[in-house]
Amino acid sequence: MKILWRCVLLAACGAGSAVAWAALGYRLLAVSAPDFALRAFAGDNVRLSEHRGEVVVLTFWSSRCSSCATNLTTLDRSYATYHSAGLQMYGIGVDDDAARARDYVHAHRVGFPMLADPDKAVSRSYEIDNLPMTVLIDRGGTVRYFHRDFGSKSEALYLQQLRALLNE
Repeated sequence: MKILWRCVLLAACGAGSAVAWAALGYRLLAVSAPDFALRAFAGDNVRLSEHRGEVVVLTFWSSRCSSCATNLTTLDRSYATYHSAGLQMYGIGVDDDAARARDYVHAHRVGFPMLADPDKAVSRSYEIDNLPMTVLIDRGGTVRYFHRDFGSKSEALYLQQLRALLNE
């Protein structure tokens, strides 16, 4: 029933419509993205507010998530294509087990930084209720789009939204 209701909402409001997504209960749409500072698995630590002026994509993952690896691979392709146009991307791991998360990062190499959120403070502030979940933030720091269950079926919509943000 929940999936049918989502389909009805999306058909009525348009798949890319913020109204449709807001109706699905994501309260962060059209508000300032919560700032955070997280430790990177490799490289420098990251503070989101230092990336104002760039389009930022956050993708939340776990080593226990069966579709997260596919999500990371898909997003890595878009990062490689659009990084030079002002795209910044971060993978945020929500694993409790630091060693398992580190092993996952080494096994699933991507071109963008992978960050650790072991106490899940950032995932709570972004109201992550499903993995993988991807959040798109515009150059002004406002959450504009999100994807639950991001996968190859939603890749076209994601790319359309990403290009729109990069062109603003």
